[in-house]
Amino acid sequence: MNTFLDFERPLVELEAKIRELRDYSTDNVSFASEAEKLERKAEKLKKDIFSNLSRWQRTQLARHPERPFTLDLMNGLFTDWFEVHGDRNFADDPAIVAGFARLNGEPCCVVGHQKGRNTKEKVHRNFGMPNPEGYRKALRVMQMAEQFNLPIFTFVDTPGAFPGIGAEERGQAEAIARNLREMATLTVPVIVTVMGEGGSGGALAIAVGNRVLMMEYAVYSVISPEGCAAILWSDGSKASQAAEALKLTAKDIEDLGDVIDEVIPEPLGGAHTDLEATAATLKEVLTRHLEELKKLSPEELVEQRYERLRAMTRVEE
Repeated sequence: MNTFLDFERPLVELEAKIRELRDYSTDNVSFASEAEKLERKAEKLKKDIFSNLSRWQRTQLARHPERPFTLDLMNGLFTDWFEVHGDRNFADDPAIVAGFARLNGEPCCVVGHQKGRNTKEKVHRNFGMPNPEGYRKALRVMQMAEQFNLPIFTFVDTPGAFPGIGAEERGQAEAIARNLREMATLTVPVIVTVMGEGGSGGALAIAVGNRVLMMEYAVYSVISPEGCAAILWSDGSKASQAAEALKLTAKDIEDLGDVIDEVIPEPLGGAHTDLEATAATLKEVLTRHLEELKKLSPEELVEQRYERLRAMTRVEE
């Protein structure tokens, strides 16, 4: 790993020792047996670490600098990717990528948040926080997909919609609300995957689907832990405490029932440790859900989406 988190430090240090033993081994002097012992120890340590992650640690993993973004998984999932730009109203928003591709040879629509790797890319992509034109671009492409009867795949990974003055002036709330309404009535299959961060309305604006999936180390919440801590305790440094209260992990969301349909397993250590395996697993899951949804008529797709949203309600007397 080029970048590691604090809780991964013991594992990284152990792996460094293993590399040193391998590097110093020669034909005359071999440290292979010692290295193998450390490798077994490292494997056990890795399992121990990632089987006991706190909610805050999972949030950090969902934000990992090397975690795959929408475009990173494109080659492993789809072919013939063709990106569409602009909302035909104001501008193009690089924080959301949208266009058309093929899944297993069949045409489809793909929409997803896109963050950046380095400083220049992060600024260009606005750290994955869309402006209203991003959501309007996404809706334009999804409506085109409906016109040509193409299934829609959306990939969620954003800390939230951009809260800047310009975004508010151009109708951020209206853009999100309109997407929620219009996506609810689409007559084609819509499959949503929460890949990293699922932050508030910024995530929901492309997350109204017939199926909502969630990666194992992703998080999904009405607000970020830092934002929650700032509101409750006027102290953003209490983010770890807020994360525990928010119950924002894939396991937490699955336990709620009806909010998501499946948790997609990731390689031990996170999706960034094996991009190829992650893409293969995700592709299998997306294909399976699409085959199920293809059996429904347009009217049944709309009704199924409506019913799954209604099922989230709980009334206690």
